[in-house]
Amino acid sequence: MALLAALWTGSSHAQDEAEKEIEKYRAMISDPMSNPGYLAVDRGEALWQEKRGAKGVSLEGCDLGLGAGKLEGAFAKLPRYFKDTDRVMDLEQRLLWCMQNLQGLDTKDIVARRFSGPGRASDMEDLVAFIANKSNGMKIDIPLGHPKEQEVAAVGEELFYRRAGVNDFSCATCHADDGKRIRLQGLPNFSKPGKPAQETMASWPTYRVSQGALRTMQHRLWDCFRQQRWPVPEYGSDAITALTVFLQKQAAGGDINVPSIKR
Repeated sequence: MALLAALWTGSSHAQDEAEKEIEKYRAMISDPMSNPGYLAVDRGEALWQEKRGAKGVSLEGCDLGLGAGKLEGAFAKLPRYFKDTDRVMDLEQRLLWCMQNLQGLDTKDIVARRFSGPGRASDMEDLVAFIANKSNGMKIDIPLGHPKEQEVAAVGEELFYRRAGVNDFSCATCHADDGKRIRLQGLPNFSKPGKPAQETMASWPTYRVSQGALRTMQHRLWDCFRQQRWPVPEYGSDAITALTVFLQKQAAGGDINVPSIKR
C-alpha cells in the first residue's frame, strides 16, 4: 500500500507539473498574432458580409437575439429563445436558420462541411469564431426567463446525467466530480456552478493544436458522444442545444475570451 501511495503521489506530481508546462505554452501563443484561431475570425467576418443565396444578401441582417446585425454581446446570451421560430436555438442553429430564411441559401453543403478537415474548410466554424469573438470581455449570461428556456435547461440537465451506450457512460461519468483526469487532461466538474464550468465554457470556440483546426462547442459535444460510444448526434440538434443550455447555466458569470487555444 505504501508503494502504491508513493507511485500515485509521484504520478500526481508529474501530472501537475506537466499541466503547468502546458499552461505556459498556451500563454505563449495566446496573443492574437500567435493564435491560429484568429485566422478563422477573419474568415468569419468576410463570410458574415458576403452576399449569398437566392436572395443575394449577407448575414448582416441576421438577428442573433439582440436585433438584426447586432453582434456585440450576442454570443454571451446564447442559446436563447427566439420568438420567430418559437424555439430555443444555439448560435449554429440560428445561423443555419438565417442562411435558409434570410439568404435563401441551400445549407446542405454548409452542414456537410460543419467540421473542417484536411482540404475542407468550415463556414460554420469561421462564423462562430467571428461572432463569439465579439463577446470577448463579457460574461456568460444566458436568459432563462421564458418557459421554453427553462424546459430546455431541464432537458439538458437530464441529458448530462443520462447513462447509455455500450459503455453505460454519461457526461457526468467524467464531469461530475472534482479532480478527475484523462491522462494529463483535467476534467472540469459541471455538476455544480463555479469556476471550472466558467473557465471551460468561456473558452469555446477554441483552436485545437492537436487537430490543427478551430472547433466549436457543437464539435466538442459531438466528439464527447463519439468517445462515449453513443450514436453521434445530428448537427444542430435540439438535444445538443439543450445540453449546451445546461452547461452555460452552470457557467454563468464566466469571462469570455475566445478563440482560446487547447491541446
